[in-house]
Amino acid sequence: MRISIPTIPPSLLSAVGQSGNKSFPSEADVNAAVQKISSFLAGSRNTLILTGAGVSVDSGIRAYRGKDGRYMNPNYKPIFYQDLVDPGPKGHLFRQRYWARSYLGYPHVRDSLPNPTHFSIVALQYLNIVSSVITQNVDGLHLKALEMGSLDQADFKEKILELHGTLHTVHCRHGHKIDRAAFQTMLSECNPQWKAYADDLEQTSTQHRTNPDGDVDLRGVKFDDFVVPPCERCLAEGRNESILKPDVVFFGESIANHVKTRSFDMVETCDRLLVVGTTLATYSAFRLLKHAMELHKPVLMLNVGPTRADSISSLEKIDIQSGSVLPSVCRTLSASEIQRLRVSCLLVSYNHQQRMIMAMHLSSLIGDADDIFPPTAFMDKVFIPILLGFQHGSFKGINQMTGLHENYLATSILRALR
Repeated sequence: MRISIPTIPPSLLSAVGQSGNKSFPSEADVNAAVQKISSFLAGSRNTLILTGAGVSVDSGIRAYRGKDGRYMNPNYKPIFYQDLVDPGPKGHLFRQRYWARSYLGYPHVRDSLPNPTHFSIVALQYLNIVSSVITQNVDGLHLKALEMGSLDQADFKEKILELHGTLHTVHCRHGHKIDRAAFQTMLSECNPQWKAYADDLEQTSTQHRTNPDGDVDLRGVKFDDFVVPPCERCLAEGRNESILKPDVVFFGESIANHVKTRSFDMVETCDRLLVVGTTLATYSAFRLLKHAMELHKPVLMLNVGPTRADSISSLEKIDIQSGSVLPSVCRTLSASEIQRLRVSCLLVSYNHQQRMIMAMHLSSLIGDADDIFPPTAFMDKVFIPILLGFQHGSFKGINQMTGLHENYLATSILRALR
């Protein structure tokens, strides 16, 4: 069976080459995009967002394709599923290559932080505009944004579908799952020379080119000495199982039926679809957009560069980076000063310095807060749980402490941020 790498039709790529690269968007372009997206989302309480690799670029994770729609790494050669799980000597060599490259690349993905686009999507969830998210990304940054934003993770986490899986879990052919952090430790213990090399890279701040799927681009390196540890649970059951892979859908591998079914259900139950940061080159994502349009759902696309869907004349697309417009969209759609404040807090969750400025201003408003809570605990004890209102639902804790009206607090802090 012949398997091809998902791509964008050459005719669309040629059209981009003839038109040339667009210059950096002007302020007028950004404002128009904010207005268009805000109008698209206004009044919705059931928007589905579909995201791709472009969303994570601002977090330092490379996208597969550049602004021209072509692969950014011309030497990119993915490992196909059939090769990775081949039980013979050839498959063993492929697994050595994959896990060696992934061993060096995973820490970068693990340590990456959500960016303004991730937090904007969380804010739209908080505003009850976005009901669910489907992401093609395997980096887990949408879930990490929920954690950093202090939202009710149990509720919102269930509404995020990782269409192509996650790098943060490993499994064997018998269904035993291993936390990736634990497996990373196993790889280190089995490969001390590679561990020393990885430590040297970290100490010298050297970084190989990391692909979006978490492995690095290594050339001229032999992998035949790299040891892939067997599944420990299989060993305990009397089997020696060395075919392990991350919970990621590889090229040539089918998406699980329950994931496919759920993705279609999410499209069918939403009232509109916003597509962000993806070329839709993979059919598993493209068919979701097609399904939404077949159901006559309103669809808006936000992506830089050509996409697989550009031939659909009825599809409206905004060619601009999501991080430059979505935070302003969130503030535009906030209905009250308190809501705007909570959204502003979410949008600076990735910036510790801005969070501290907000906390310090609140501290000055409530006077003796530093005496009640030590500075190191102020963020956790006051700023996040009470100010954001995620645990208490309002500013009642501060009202009781200061007697200040909640609208006054919200307005004052927002004014300080401008």
